[in-house]
Amino acid sequence: MATVKILSDADAEANPAVKAVFDDIRATRKTDFINNFWRGLANDPVTLKRTWEGLKAVMTGDTALSPVMQEMIYIAVSTANGCNYCIHSHTASARAKGMTDAEYSELLALIGLAAQTNHLVTAMQLPVDPAFLVEG
Repeated sequence: MATVKILSDADAEANPAVKAVFDDIRATRKTDFINNFWRGLANDPVTLKRTWEGLKAVMTGDTALSPVMQEMIYIAVSTANGCNYCIHSHTASARAKGMTDAEYSELLALIGLAAQTNHLVTAMQLPVDPAFLVEG
């Protein structure tokens, strides 16, 4: 159960700051769908705007990473952070942007492998090899 109200379109229309962000989300994503993340965050219009502007700059701007790669990285980080909502939303987005079943399978294998080796090296408390360090 949510800890905040999930704002309806009518609620958003009543607040010009929220309406402006929702309108921009719709225009940027070329959809009428506003997901529950944005609807919940809209309880704080300042945080809503700041978060949307940050996400928009990173996820929709002129970047070196493809949209599918961005979503796959988001899935991996969301998995590491245990964010069920983000895992679902970014998996759906990655699939919509063209992630194949083979790519998803490889992603899962990488997530599992990275988790295993991260836990092992953390348990062993191994020092970082000097060859891996960036020298300024």
